[in-house]
Amino acid sequence: MKSYAQLYIDGQWVSPVKGGLFETVDPASEAVIAQVAAATCEDIDLAVKAARRAFDEGPWPQMSGAERAAVLRRIAEGIRERQQMLAELEVRDNGKPLPEALWDIGDTAGCFDFYADLAQGLDDQREQSVALADERFSSVARKEPVGVAGAIIPWNFPMLMAAWKVAPALAAGCSMVLKPSEMTPLTALELADIAHQAGLPAGVLNVVPGLGPDAGAPLSEHPGIDKLAFTGSVPTGSRIMQAAARDIKNISLELGGKSPFIIFDDSDIEAAVEWIMFGIFWNQGEVCSATSRVLVQRDLYEPLLQRLVEQTRSLKIGQGLEEGVLLGPLVNRGQYDKVLAAIARGQEEGATLLYGGTRPAGCDKGFFLTPAIFADVPQDSWIWNEEIFGPVVCVRPFTDEAEAVRSANDSRFGLAAAVMSADLPRAERVARKLRAGIVWINCSQPTFTEAPWGGYKQSGIGRELGEWGLNNYLETKQITRYDSQQPWGWYIK
Repeated sequence: MKSYAQLYIDGQWVSPVKGGLFETVDPASEAVIAQVAAATCEDIDLAVKAARRAFDEGPWPQMSGAERAAVLRRIAEGIRERQQMLAELEVRDNGKPLPEALWDIGDTAGCFDFYADLAQGLDDQREQSVALADERFSSVARKEPVGVAGAIIPWNFPMLMAAWKVAPALAAGCSMVLKPSEMTPLTALELADIAHQAGLPAGVLNVVPGLGPDAGAPLSEHPGIDKLAFTGSVPTGSRIMQAAARDIKNISLELGGKSPFIIFDDSDIEAAVEWIMFGIFWNQGEVCSATSRVLVQRDLYEPLLQRLVEQTRSLKIGQGLEEGVLLGPLVNRGQYDKVLAAIARGQEEGATLLYGGTRPAGCDKGFFLTPAIFADVPQDSWIWNEEIFGPVVCVRPFTDEAEAVRSANDSRFGLAAAVMSADLPRAERVARKLRAGIVWINCSQPTFTEAPWGGYKQSGIGRELGEWGLNNYLETKQITRYDSQQPWGWYIK
């Protein structure tokens, strides 16, 4: 495997100032797959200064949207040219099955194409006339890039989460310092190489893998950063928000969730089971929006649980490159132990473990886990209320619509929710009552670059994707002109 022992700063591959390295591990085999450059505060400072120069003195912010769009499209094409390699690298670094990784890399390229189109559209939308009540004045509202953006991304969708931040930031005309998760840093470094080959000017994108305290904290605290964008856990998001508050930085946060899925008794049971499984077992349940709290109307409750267990038994678990695998390993030992501890806690709290929660047969190495299905989960239990971030689904019955909505909304999180019913007016009504930033009807988890993504309550601040994602990286400036030839008359001579 190629070397990943350098950082990408100011258009060059450079060794870390302190020369540090860390290991990234294949979660299926527990073998080290690469030694990766470990950035520290000195490297972060160099990267931020490079991004500052690129923004203040370089051509990127001054280019037309069409010129930036051309570079973004070349990045998209570079990703597509390497799609198989990038997907296999994602499997080895993260553990997800290859078909899902291929899907992610395809979406990554599509994200750059989408924001290329929006960048081009900025040429016609950059300035908007503002109607004023006083005809002696004229005014325009102007959209401008926010400046230097710092982005910290998670390990569950490594390259796709990078694209969700890098593509709109570049489209807006920002420069950026990207800190990938130390658990899955490899495709972010590949993205740096692709952007370099696409002709992105030096300093516009800087990629600095490293440990959270050594690289992430200095990035969030650096006074040269104008905008912070973070996806990850609530505790880390809270610390980033505190750091941003010192300099009143612009921030956007996409944090955790404990998303509900309401299933009424007129739902097709086979469709319901498939969407439950996709909603919590896809990507090993390592999904911030995973619909991990399932509320099933009483008449459907027992037959649905029986069918859910039957179908879950049939899922193939294994190394992500194996044919037919639907669940790979969890990302690392720490996450594996955390999920096992949550399963044990659920049993202690009185929930019924119907299936799973143990190491599957034949998987002696790696962080593999059979999906866990809990029934009759107490509403005040830890596993019902807290994010587990693994293939663990908690199921409770409900009697009527009012109870379902009340239970679904009884959470400090509000990232996503889902509702299933053959009665579409009811499903629409419930969707509008759910306190979440993303609500699915008769499905769970499909995500589209064109639509806004983000949560209510402790699930975050701001929205990514679509035009909302671009607006994250734009400031609005008012320019007002006095057009009259008459004196203003504030004082009389």
